[in-house]
Amino acid sequence: MSRKEKIVIIGGGTAGISVSARLRKALYGTEIVVVDPAEKHYYQPLWTLVGAGVFERSESVRDERDCIPEGVTWVKERVSKLSPETNEVELESGKRLEYSILVVCPGIQINWSKVTGLTEAIGTNGVCSNYDYNYVEKTWENIRNFKGGTALFTQPNTVVKCGGAPQKIAYMAEDYFQSKGIRDKCKVIFASGQANIFAVPKYAAALEEVIERKRIETLFKQNLIEIRASQKEAIFEDLNDGSRKTIPYDMIHVSPPMGPPDFISSSPLADAAGWVDVNKHSLQHPRFKNVFSLGDAANLPTSKTGAAIRKQAPVVVANILAQLGGSEPTASYDGYTSCPLVTGYRSLILAEFDYALQPQETFPFDQSQERYSMYLLKKYVLPTFYWEGMLKGRL
Repeated sequence: MSRKEKIVIIGGGTAGISVSARLRKALYGTEIVVVDPAEKHYYQPLWTLVGAGVFERSESVRDERDCIPEGVTWVKERVSKLSPETNEVELESGKRLEYSILVVCPGIQINWSKVTGLTEAIGTNGVCSNYDYNYVEKTWENIRNFKGGTALFTQPNTVVKCGGAPQKIAYMAEDYFQSKGIRDKCKVIFASGQANIFAVPKYAAALEEVIERKRIETLFKQNLIEIRASQKEAIFEDLNDGSRKTIPYDMIHVSPPMGPPDFISSSPLADAAGWVDVNKHSLQHPRFKNVFSLGDAANLPTSKTGAAIRKQAPVVVANILAQLGGSEPTASYDGYTSCPLVTGYRSLILAEFDYALQPQETFPFDQSQERYSMYLLKKYVLPTFYWEGMLKGRL
């Protein structure tokens, strides 16, 4: 390998750190650069449990510098422009980075402002969200102080990080209301811009049973467009006919709209929807062959989860090594993803599936059944698996 080779990785989250750790082990004499402005690195799957009072939020965060693999250069800046025609990345400072291989994995952009009134209301007056470290403790504050009334939980009509997360906190809240003896005073509503509770029929059937048992009212194809915080009202657009519905609430957990980062959607790497265009199996860009993408920013037709990244990262690394060695990439990703669907403080449905929405289960039992053992897996095993395994290129 020539020492002039330079691999630039945009994003220092789950995908970027996992790939950089694997590449560092595989390559000698190659400069590997991770570009990310963040000072902190978050294990975001823990935020459902933080919002439910199981963990302190401090247990989900570490310094970014401690996550960067030894021997990998960290450029602590934002990307402003991508120029794949000249193999360059432009930073906000004006500096340009040249590359031989580019890996694009900056994650997803949370668009709080696309819900009118949400930016001003979040974190105040009963409005909370598990989708931000700064607000996740407000979720637990709202749940534990709830005395009765309407607890409203939303999901947008866009893709989101972990498609099951918006409903999981509703299940946890309902369980807490039961434990405090106030459930009969509570109306729990899950209002979603999606067409159903879950895309995979096997797990959807199990979740529908959970919803019926918990007496949660579900509203589908109802997209949150406005919050009137002073009146404690949420305004939804019916995606079937465009009509609007007002739902009063006493607390509301909002899963905000999400989309590709702006610098991605405005770049030559983007598809028509703004995501990084890649072959869904090789994770290689169809036009710029020295560009690969994985994680939330890629246009892969599967759920955007850390579990998906765990399977994508080895494929990207193998195909980069093939590319650098002058061979055609042959490693293939089958769309595997996983969503640990917490349904209470002692139960979890572990959904695992592929591009075809077929279950691809790890354990020798029916994972659509709620199990305490799977809850313990999420609570105790997966965080260690993440920090000590994935981020170090071991798993």
